[in-house]
Amino acid sequence: MILGLLMASLGINAQRIVTQNPVINVGKTGFEMPVTATFELRNKGSRHLTIREVKADCGCTQVDYPKKSISGGEKFTISMTYDARLLGHFTKQIAVYKMGSDEPVILKMQGIVVPEMTDYSKNYPYSFGDLLADVNNVEFDNVNMGDHPEVEIRVMNSGSKVMTPNVMHLPPYLTAMVLPETLSPGKPGKVMLTLNTENIHDFGLTQTTVYLAEQLGDKVSTETELPISVVLLPNTTLFNGSNKQYAPKLQLSTDSLVLGRVNGKNHKSEVITITNTGRTVLNISSLQMFTKGLKVTLNKRDLQPNESTKLKIAVADRNQLLKARQKPRVLMITNDPDLSKVVIKVNVK
Repeated sequence: MILGLLMASLGINAQRIVTQNPVINVGKTGFEMPVTATFELRNKGSRHLTIREVKADCGCTQVDYPKKSISGGEKFTISMTYDARLLGHFTKQIAVYKMGSDEPVILKMQGIVVPEMTDYSKNYPYSFGDLLADVNNVEFDNVNMGDHPEVEIRVMNSGSKVMTPNVMHLPPYLTAMVLPETLSPGKPGKVMLTLNTENIHDFGLTQTTVYLAEQLGDKVSTETELPISVVLLPNTTLFNGSNKQYAPKLQLSTDSLVLGRVNGKNHKSEVITITNTGRTVLNISSLQMFTKGLKVTLNKRDLQPNESTKLKIAVADRNQLLKARQKPRVLMITNDPDLSKVVIKVNVK
């Protein structure tokens, strides 16, 4: 568990060995199931240093540390492994001595040994700290103004303490309810998210990030963030009944792309042809991306009957695309009553 954002200095020579995380909570482990904590440290000084010795507080803990000289500014790791042969909570520590100093750097690992470990990964594959969930992003798709759809998120307390789960940083168009209000260790629950479309002002894609917290007042972090997307459809009743014969009609050359290496060739961008085969002007009112890392360019948003235009989709940041929780897609909102929402799937290799 990270104790703070600022780097904490340890040891008698504060400018030499530093770490952001001198205490690591490894959570639960099973009886006689060894558990390891790995600490990231840095030689903050300008000279080389050598670790002379690392002492554990008991024979139940094994350590691994660099035996070679560590350059100035270099990062390195030290790991400690507890054999987990006693049930209950534990705190184990090691003392790290560098050459030329008798003042140690103290590193600690904490956790709990339980008689039997339960594997929740199948039903609750995503971790928000010790709060597990069955999803790691939420999509309200094909929503019309006036709708109030709900999404149920199943959660589980995998920790050793009672939780009071809550959803933080909710925007005005979302409400949340947690049932039950408290979760004992090993107990399941659910989070109900309700969308209030009256508080959304734009058709198309609206995105936000909320945070699943274990307790009221928890700090937000990237570990607990839950991305949420809403696709609000426009009103297309203008072309109902006999008027539909005059409606615009969108036609795509393809609705899916592969960007990356295909058959040995590197494709960083692709072009889709959009044609209006209807009898009135086709308007593309919104063009949005579900994930960061893509770049889209549209030559023209209003197409006369039988007119075409080009949509170029390119990779702007491949790493962002590969790390994204949602699948890369491009969303178009149009006045075609049959295709008011168009989603172009993008496969990035």
